[in-house]
Amino acid sequence: MKYAEWTDTVFAEIKNDPIWRLEVYRLALFAGDIGWTDVLAISKNPLMFSVADQLHRSVDSISANLTEGYSRSKGLDRARFLEIALGSARESRDWYYKSVMFYAPRSSHTEWD
Repeated sequence: MKYAEWTDTVFAEIKNDPIWRLEVYRLALFAGDIGWTDVLAISKNPLMFSVADQLHRSVDSISANLTEGYSRSKGLDRARFLEIALGSARESRDWYYKSVMFYAPRSSHTEWD
């Protein structure tokens, strides 16, 4: 699903919330939604259950932490949740990297030239 198509499916209650104006929130929410497809595909392989679970948790926590931080009135408290969201985004990238073996297995022999 493309981003423009996805925005049409988002509930009005979310679109009417002031946080919707933040592009980073919209993109994080989109990542969480499209990440489900990957999580479901990865979890079909029993060896990848833990990777799928971690991926699901980390991708979904990006928008959750942005929402939590946006709701805080104090700058330091807000910044702490934004840092956590950034950490979740980096963690998601790491779990996606680890899931590459499921999508495109690399050779078991690595050359160190």
